[in-house]
Amino acid sequence: MTDRSLSIAVVGHTNTGKTSLVRTLTHNRAFGDVQDRGGTTRRVMAGDLVAADGSRIVLFDSPGLENAPELIERLDDEGSGDRHDGPQRVRRLLADDDARRQFDHEARVLELMLEVDIALYVIDAREPVLEKYQDELAVLGLCARPIVAVLNFVAAAESREAEWREALARVGLHTVLAFDAAVRDAATERRLFEKLKSQLDAHAVVIDAWLAQRDKEERQRRHAALEAIAAMLLDAAACVREIRRGDEAERESARRSVRDAIRQRERACLETILELYRFGQVDFEDSELVIDDAQWKADPFDPEALRHYGLSASGYAAVGAGAGAVVDVGTGGLSLGLGTLTGAALGAGTGLVRSGGSRLISRWRGRERLQVDDVVLKLLMARSISLLESLLHRGHGHPERIRLALGKRLERKGLPRMLRRARFHPEWSGLNQGAASARDAALTELVNSLDALVFIGSTAYNESRLW
Repeated sequence: MTDRSLSIAVVGHTNTGKTSLVRTLTHNRAFGDVQDRGGTTRRVMAGDLVAADGSRIVLFDSPGLENAPELIERLDDEGSGDRHDGPQRVRRLLADDDARRQFDHEARVLELMLEVDIALYVIDAREPVLEKYQDELAVLGLCARPIVAVLNFVAAAESREAEWREALARVGLHTVLAFDAAVRDAATERRLFEKLKSQLDAHAVVIDAWLAQRDKEERQRRHAALEAIAAMLLDAAACVREIRRGDEAERESARRSVRDAIRQRERACLETILELYRFGQVDFEDSELVIDDAQWKADPFDPEALRHYGLSASGYAAVGAGAGAVVDVGTGGLSLGLGTLTGAALGAGTGLVRSGGSRLISRWRGRERLQVDDVVLKLLMARSISLLESLLHRGHGHPERIRLALGKRLERKGLPRMLRRARFHPEWSGLNQGAASARDAALTELVNSLDALVFIGSTAYNESRLW
């Protein structure tokens, strides 16, 4: 290995989550084979972490140890001529063809241990502390390589983390880290590499380069995901179809057109987010976005449909309602008679004409605009942000598919300011005729608003920046 590289063996008993750990550290869901049974990994496999300056960390996944107690006895029976030269004892064992056949997995692991710079010994913290695990550490220790113990599955109710820490201390292993391979946690990942660095002064530069690279990647990945969400939301909010007033056939055709376009646009957004975090559609358990008759700007609200998503229309439907007005958000919130509409336009002056004049003119000409309702935009926002939050904290070794948990956030009243403005800017939507244009400033502001909306660990939403 060169001065700009570091090699790490990921070792441990069978079925402790070694491959899952490598998947999570490399952000590679396709690495190796993960199954809920022992002996899945039959050979040594390598995963690379490469920094921009060429610094390289290689993680070697290895077969699980199974026969350490018998191996210890075999080594003890060979005599004590080189009792204090562990690597030499291991090399002599590896040179014995009978021993290699009898201890196939152990031989591969020991051969790897002699070649790497450091090892991660992965422990299933749910397991009781048994003598066979202490034997494994004793055998690995003969290779004269530093070892960091990684306690996996510590979040499980049956975790024995405290027992394991005490047992490891008794055998002189104090460099221990709890690391759940199913969870993506940038802070814990950093602590892992910091512990490695504390054992490897000569490789500090390589580890620092990789940590800087990972931090940069995480920032870029998050920003790109937020941009994908913001672009999708602007496309949906500014999407519009103008139809002849009273033409039900044209109305139904426009509904289908917008509904299908938004569903496809959302799917493209979700797939982009999955790809950014190196997951695929196969990892995502999705339910199709529902856009029904209650969620069109030209239709009244259906309370049952709103309750389905935990939303309330009361704050929205009452805005600006005056005598003779009925709920119909085809005009931005109200459906007014012609006389009332004219009075409203005159009373509001040029400000109203500039912002919503095209809608008013369309209605005077016997036409109306069809757009999806705020409930759809809220749902799109909640689904995409929920996916992003899931991926921010999801390890690539997680065994289950991703499910969106929308929680209480759909109870919000209102949308980010830029989505409300998008209603009056059809040129911002790529779902209308022509490509989206003149929306860079809107996209930037919306990205900032969404950034404040995303959970970071247990941090609550910062709503003051959104509305």
